[in-house]
Amino acid sequence: MTEPILIDPRNLYHTSQFEKQDQETPALQKKMSPRPDCGEGSYIGNHKLENRRVLITGGDSGIGRAAAIAFAREGADIALQFYPGEEPDANEVAEYIQEAGRKVVLLPCDLRDRNAPEEMVAKTVAELGGLDTILLNAAQQISQPSIEELTMKQVEDTYMVNIISQFALVKAALPHLKAGSSIVATTSIQAFDPSAHLLDYATTKAAIANFIVGLAKQLADKGIRVNGVAPGPIWTPLQLDQGQPENALPKFGQDTLMERAGQPAELAPVYVFLASNDASYVTAQIYGVTGGGAINL
Repeated sequence: MTEPILIDPRNLYHTSQFEKQDQETPALQKKMSPRPDCGEGSYIGNHKLENRRVLITGGDSGIGRAAAIAFAREGADIALQFYPGEEPDANEVAEYIQEAGRKVVLLPCDLRDRNAPEEMVAKTVAELGGLDTILLNAAQQISQPSIEELTMKQVEDTYMVNIISQFALVKAALPHLKAGSSIVATTSIQAFDPSAHLLDYATTKAAIANFIVGLAKQLADKGIRVNGVAPGPIWTPLQLDQGQPENALPKFGQDTLMERAGQPAELAPVYVFLASNDASYVTAQIYGVTGGGAINL
């Protein structure tokens, strides 16, 4: 009798404390220790997104990188937005997309620029021949111990990158989206269980959760599905670029039920499912990949 393949999820990835480390802005995945697992050596596609034209924001590292690799191996062409300065990571992702036999368009754009969303959509449509799938994933996360130390400039930048750009991108993209198209946005466990030191970030993630549900209601009569993914503590460059309080990084993720941080590769199949036709009866939903943290709207 053939035995089932069972893997203890508690021990699947890095379980010990992380070493103390930080990086200047923008943080790069290639400089992290250990490097996040984005499925580079493990994700196997099954034609679930054949010939899709996908725009991914924040696609150079972390969750966006894992999604980009998975989407390409599922048969999609990718337009990949990243923050200028993150070219080393973005170029690596581009190579993985091309190795999968798919087309890639690199979009170095600062989402604080109000013109960026329309320019990104226009270039995506021109170079990929259309647009039918959007992954809204880019985010700014900067830890501040108190509202007194939280500058209004940081608040404005966080809101612009995390939620206002999502409104702008959808508005720009909507004329190109046909019935059967899909929008997936990244919210967070922070939307439902906010950390005190991430006040601006957590409130944007709560706004995104609401945006997902409200937009899904608006676009249902167009045949366009809108869903979200709420990650828990995931090992990405976001955490090293002022994303966590000083001295908190070594124990990052170890207070979850799984007693470890998650890896980007563990989220990619959820994004693929929500973007694909397999999720034809799924809209206005938020899927938690949190290591056990509850997601309750």
